[in-house]
Amino acid sequence: MDKKTISRDGTELAYTRAGEGPAVILVSGAMSTGGTMAPLAGLLADRCTVLRYDRRGRGESGDTAPYAVEREVEDLAALIDTAGGEAALYGISSGGALVLEAAAAGLPVRRVAVYETPYALDEEGAQGRAAYTAHLTEALAQGRRGDAVELFLRLTGLAEEMIRGARRSPMWEGMEAIAPTLAYDDAVMGGGTPPRERLASIAVPVLAAAGGASPPWLREATRAVADSVADGTYRELEGQTHMVDPAVLAPVLAEFLGSRD
Repeated sequence: MDKKTISRDGTELAYTRAGEGPAVILVSGAMSTGGTMAPLAGLLADRCTVLRYDRRGRGESGDTAPYAVEREVEDLAALIDTAGGEAALYGISSGGALVLEAAAAGLPVRRVAVYETPYALDEEGAQGRAAYTAHLTEALAQGRRGDAVELFLRLTGLAEEMIRGARRSPMWEGMEAIAPTLAYDDAVMGGGTPPRERLASIAVPVLAAAGGASPPWLREATRAVADSVADGTYRELEGQTHMVDPAVLAPVLAEFLGSRD
C-alpha cells in the first residue's frame, strides 16, 4: 500500500489507487488484506479508478478499540471522500455484508456489487453461526488465535486434514496475526441471516453474483440479497466457486460498476 487516509476515529487506513474512470472501492472478506484484491484491481484499472485497502486491524492499516461495524462504515466514508466524494463498492464474502451496510447507511455510493455474502437462510445455518460466534468470542478472549483461525476455516467447510496442513504452513503466522479481525467480520455479518429490512432501504442498483459451482446454499444466499434490495440483479458465473477467478469476475464488475448512470 502506498497511500494513507484517516478515518473519523483517527484510525490510519492504508490503500492503493490505480486506473482511470469511475471510482470503485474493493472490500476484502475475512482473513484477508487489500493485497488479495490486487489481481482484480489490475484487471479493472483500464475502465475504473480502483481503490483497494487494508481493512482496520489488517496489513498496514491501524486499529482503534472498541470495534463497531459503524467504524468500518466510517472507514469506507473516508475512502469515498478520498476517491472524490462518490464511488461504487464491491465486496466479497463478509466484505459484501460491509458494503451493503455502507449503502444502507446512506454513504454516497453509486452502485454496489457483492460476491457470495454467506448469509444463512435456514434454522440450522443460523444455529451454526451462533455457535461459531460463541466459540470465536471465547477463543479470542483467551488469546487462542490459532484456535480462532481453525474455527473460521472449519466454518468455511475446510477439511480437518487441510486445517492441520494449514497450521504447519508458512502462512499460518500471518493468519494468526489478523485473527482478532475475525470478530469484526462476524459482527459485520450480524446474526448471520440476511437483514432484509435493512437491505430493502438500499436505493442504488445492486449486483449479487455467485459461482455456478458453489454450494446451493451460497447461491441461494446470494439470490436472497438481490431479492431483498429495491433494484437487485442476481448473476451466476459458470464454473466458479467461492474462490472466484478475477479474470472471470472483472468483466462483469467493469460492466456494472464502471457505469456512471
